Amino acid sequence: MAPNATVEATGVLNEVDAETIDGGLAKDVAPLKRAEKRKIKLVWRNVIAFGYLHLAAVYGAFLMLTSARLYTIAFAFILYVVSGLGITAGAHRLWAHRSYKAKLPLRIILALFNTIAFQDCALHWARDHRVHHKYSETDADPHNATRGFFFSHIGWLLCRKHPEVIAKGKQLDISDLESDPVLRFQRKHYMILMPLACFVLPTVAPVYFWNETWTNAWFVATLFRWTFILNVTWLVNSAAHKWGDKPYDKTISPSENRTVASFAFGEGWHNYHHVFPWDYKTAELGNYRMNMTTAFIDFFAKIGWAYDLKTVSQEIVEKRVKRTGDGSHTTWGWGDKDQDQYEVKHATIINQKED
Repeated sequence: MAPNATVEATGVLNEVDAETIDGGLAKDVAPLKRAEKRKIKLVWRNVIAFGYLHLAAVYGAFLMLTSARLYTIAFAFILYVVSGLGITAGAHRLWAHRSYKAKLPLRIILALFNTIAFQDCALHWARDHRVHHKYSETDADPHNATRGFFFSHIGWLLCRKHPEVIAKGKQLDISDLESDPVLRFQRKHYMILMPLACFVLPTVAPVYFWNETWTNAWFVATLFRWTFILNVTWLVNSAAHKWGDKPYDKTISPSENRTVASFAFGEGWHNYHHVFPWDYKTAELGNYRMNMTTAFIDFFAKIGWAYDLKTVSQEIVEKRVKRTGDGSHTTWGWGDKDQDQYEVKHATIINQKED
């Protein structure tokens, strides 16, 4: 069931439902932490590169509507899906949060998908995302939403990192990421694999297989597609931290954003995700509508390639909604040293197998 569906008042699914006599949400909500006022140092190489990229994407959208072949448009869509899953099912739910485990074949597939996405190697992506959860909306958050929509969307990539981001990142335990041979291989060969997977092959394939023009292949299948998935991912950091309901914890800014969820394969149910970052579904959903990533993981669980799928029992969800929390007990995912041991003891682990 979608989080903002109309149901009998339970204090679980809907922000309005939670505002009941059961005390689901606190009335006195503490103001969000504000960012330190500091002079931003622009990285002009990134400013120029992203400026060109977005202009090229606009041109690519024009070509997609006027001259690109349907095969090229379909190919761009397929690349958007697989690269999106490389972020959502791979870098995010598997490696950043350890919300499930994957056997070697699936990890290789996800690393390949992640390389097509080109959002840095999965190890670095997962490390930065753990910092985001541990220190959300403080100066240690890489894309601190209290700095405004533009900063949390793309601005954080156009300037130098805040020193606190670097300092807190160094303190975080990423030994599990560094011990994964798939992640080590991707990081070691990233500057060779990434250009081939993200730029060269997506451009050459349409020209070689169905006689697409080089211009259409480059601007549609490569640049428009890449820009689109980048912005979809960034919307989780910006729009989903600004607009939507907060049925699980009203004291934090991450929100349930249906639009973001629909484009980001289920990553827009963000209030739930920041409360329970170790749930492999990232949402309290009873079906796969607007959560394609969960369907993807469940498929591989059925064939035995994904296992130990961690999810939240209804009991825990109800208790969390009733007390709402004070926002001080944040975790980056399963196994965090600060994770509530009650959650660990009572978590539901699906398709569990011995390592």
